[in-house]
Amino acid sequence: MRILLTGGAGYIGSHVALDLCSTGHEVIIVDNLSNSSRTAIERVEEITGKTIDFHQLDCRDTVGLRHVFHQRAPEGVIHLAGLKSVGESVAQPLTYYDTNINAALSVIEVMDEFDVRKLIFSSSATVYGDPEFLPLTEQARTGVGISNPYGWTKFFIEQILMDLAASNNLWEISLLRYFNPVGAHESGLIGEDPTGIPNNLMPFVAQVAAGRHDQIKVFGDDYDTPDGTGVRDYIHVMDLGAAHRAALEHLRPGVDIYNVGTGTPVSVLEIISGFEQACGRALPYTIKERRAGDLASTYCCPDKAESELNWKAHRTIAEACQDSWRWQSMNPDGYGTPQGN
Repeated sequence: MRILLTGGAGYIGSHVALDLCSTGHEVIIVDNLSNSSRTAIERVEEITGKTIDFHQLDCRDTVGLRHVFHQRAPEGVIHLAGLKSVGESVAQPLTYYDTNINAALSVIEVMDEFDVRKLIFSSSATVYGDPEFLPLTEQARTGVGISNPYGWTKFFIEQILMDLAASNNLWEISLLRYFNPVGAHESGLIGEDPTGIPNNLMPFVAQVAAGRHDQIKVFGDDYDTPDGTGVRDYIHVMDLGAAHRAALEHLRPGVDIYNVGTGTPVSVLEIISGFEQACGRALPYTIKERRAGDLASTYCCPDKAESELNWKAHRTIAEACQDSWRWQSMNPDGYGTPQGN
């Protein structure tokens, strides 16, 4: 299929693009490069030997999107583009509502105009809010206890897509609720390169290992978890990329929802230990007070994706740490590092 991938130059997008190109799909990328790099696309092309049609464009630009659709006529869309920092969304709610919701509306509008109605939406486990039970299934309550505007944008877009599908049975939509993507492609050529100080644990640990920060801050060691630190469901980004392809190849009329995780909870201290094994040295960390809004434990039941999509996460946390460290050590300044250094 010819797939339009919005946000395809970002961390998750570049790995999705790599998976699609490697399995015979044709990829068109739209990305405004606000938190991503053109270099990531060039490296995907290097790894796969495939050419990617790239358009530097904000998804809210419907005129620009129409031009892309006129040029290449995609058969389906994977919509990843959007702002994704939880903390930043609390400080800048209007920016997040404008960017994330209006980008989605623009993409849907242009798709509808061109009779393209196959869509994979990049959602998030944040829509579950404070879990009623664990592991989380797709039937778990959503929209209650969401603690930040980022999570609300995902929830609202999910609702928009459900309403859209209810209004027109030609739409084929899958909502992929991500848990915690980590790792990098095994080549070390593409990986996570966050702007500024990383908001997520794994890239921050990687930057401490690379000497860019002095120590890791562990927020809380008194949770009701095996080692007292928060536990999450960490999924290797290459497994996540494969999940998008699986969802694309199993689209059907209506809306399907899938948790994309491993089902295995991993603690903050286990991530640090895994990274120490990967980089071969101890990493300094200090225990801090809990952060407001942090949950003790969040992880999913991924059985639905396995049974319906024939997809399952295969890579381990040890592999994610090794791949992340390979990326970080080969690219200490992210995509600002000359390739091959």
